[in-house]
Amino acid sequence: MKYRLLAGGSVLVLTAALSACSSSSGPDSGNGDGRTTVDVWLMRDSVSAQFQKEFTADFEKRHPTIDVKIQIQEWDGIGQKITAALASNDAPDVIEAGNTQVAQYAESGGLLDLSDRKDELNGEDWLSGLAEPGSYEGKQYGIPYYAANRVVIYRTDLFEKAGVDAAEIKTREQWIDATTELNKGGTQGIYLPGQMWYALAGFIWDEGGDLAAESGGKWSGALDTPEALRGMEFYERLQALGKGPKDSDEDDPPQAEVMAQGQVAQVISTPGGANVIAENNPELKGKLAFFPIPGKTADTPGAVFTGGSDLVVPAAAAHRDEAVTFIKELTGDTWQKKLAVAMSYVPNRTSLASAVADDPGAAAMAVGAANGHATPNTPGWAAVEAENPIKDYMTAVLTGGDPAKEAAKASQDITRAMNAGS
Repeated sequence: MKYRLLAGGSVLVLTAALSACSSSSGPDSGNGDGRTTVDVWLMRDSVSAQFQKEFTADFEKRHPTIDVKIQIQEWDGIGQKITAALASNDAPDVIEAGNTQVAQYAESGGLLDLSDRKDELNGEDWLSGLAEPGSYEGKQYGIPYYAANRVVIYRTDLFEKAGVDAAEIKTREQWIDATTELNKGGTQGIYLPGQMWYALAGFIWDEGGDLAAESGGKWSGALDTPEALRGMEFYERLQALGKGPKDSDEDDPPQAEVMAQGQVAQVISTPGGANVIAENNPELKGKLAFFPIPGKTADTPGAVFTGGSDLVVPAAAAHRDEAVTFIKELTGDTWQKKLAVAMSYVPNRTSLASAVADDPGAAAMAVGAANGHATPNTPGWAAVEAENPIKDYMTAVLTGGDPAKEAAKASQDITRAMNAGS
């Protein structure tokens, strides 16, 4: 999916055979003519075939001693494959990794520390939601590649019918007021399922809270803080302005299909969801638009989880300098702008946001990306997502449970999961 948002990966176990690793010929790989081949793994749909062709041709022209070999990898099973590659002596030179997965790979010692290359790679204004999870214990291992985050997709015809101007929705309270007006006459003001925990995380970050906090080297769940409880309170108010199920997430049923079938005025989604909505109901083509998730005040957009990818260099890479050269080109101004336009992504740097100004969905994403966040930057977070007590907590509160008690229980579950291996 073009707008795939990456959550923290599952706990990885090294069981893959070394045959799953790179197909390069090892540390001495070269072409026998003074040229070097840089072996790269990129993920399915992170680039189009045309973009890959144009980038490779330009790169090899600008760097005549380096050949580029890009292998497209599938998301299914990629964590285990990368883990095996990092543990081998035959790793590729560059790997695209989900931004929240970098800490797991760095903890193993399998990644090259790129901290001393940050200035060279334009690190002064990287998106924090990509840069922060790309670091581990104060060192930078992942170089921001591209981002995607959630926005509000809305029905222009239903907004017009209700007399609501989306351009005037700048704060969360204005959003509540507008959604209340939309939630009339058989129309759902918003379809918000009860377990969309990434949306909840944004509201918690808006309040100054977090999902978990670190102190003295130990992580603890933080859903029971006053800030996090205020975030849940807002989620509850918004969720009540529609008929979203309280015990499932956006995939059950697929919210794009729900919006296509019914009188739903809004959903929270990546912009690519609009394409799925229109595919399910062609009558809605031309009736879908976007705005950034509103924040507490008009001058700051709502906080969002930044999904996307970082580029990493395995410690065992045969061609480290060439790998950095490749990353420098792909994450530099020219190709970041082209990638954003070609794939409707958010560029990796705040100063490049104007590149997607003519793409309404990507432009709305770029506004939100400026207030992007990541899940807690620790390998233990993978265990939390695998169990996901946050979803159970949300359902419990939305079905009448005491928020403080349920938050305390969920925080204990998060603490246990995050520290299970320590």
